Amino acid sequence: MSIFLSGLLLSFSLIMAIGAQNAFVLRQGLRREHVALCVFICATSDALLIAIGVTSFGVLNAQMPWLGPIMRYGGALFLLAYGAMAFRSALTSTEALNVEGRARSDWRKVAATLLALTWLNPHVYLDTVILLGSIAAQYGEQRTVFGAGAIAGSFVFFILLGFGARLLAPLFARPKAWRVLDGLVGATMWTIAISLIFNG
Repeated sequence: MSIFLSGLLLSFSLIMAIGAQNAFVLRQGLRREHVALCVFICATSDALLIAIGVTSFGVLNAQMPWLGPIMRYGGALFLLAYGAMAFRSALTSTEALNVEGRARSDWRKVAATLLALTWLNPHVYLDTVILLGSIAAQYGEQRTVFGAGAIAGSFVFFILLGFGARLLAPLFARPKAWRVLDGLVGATMWTIAISLIFNG
């Protein structure tokens, strides 16, 4: 259960940062337009990429035993740096997410835009295929449990983001709420990074 939870929390933390994709989903959620479609595209895309990462790094780790430690410490270093950025944002950020904009009523345009924001973003491959895949490799035969947790984290996040947007809008219109969120993201990433270093 702890392996599943580690995957869920790490996945949730990685995609929690508000970027173009999440901002688009949030905006659609606020307007209650094609929310289920947005959630489906984002979550299934993540699931596919995470599955590729988990299976690919598992095979590579079996063929090259030295790859596991390199990926583990490399992943920990990345998480420490990413967490530091989140903490910095928590201390210095004064901006709130701008969810204003022109509504998109055509589901085909919504789908095309979101697919582009998802699959043309290099960062999504770093997070899902490389980082989550390399961390999953350290769990050996139970890497699929970690991967399942990561996939679950993605689904939970996008469901909450899309369908809970209207409830969260008043809260996250304030910069302070984003700073608290960034602090929680940083703490989660550093906790997992320390676990990788000392318990790997």
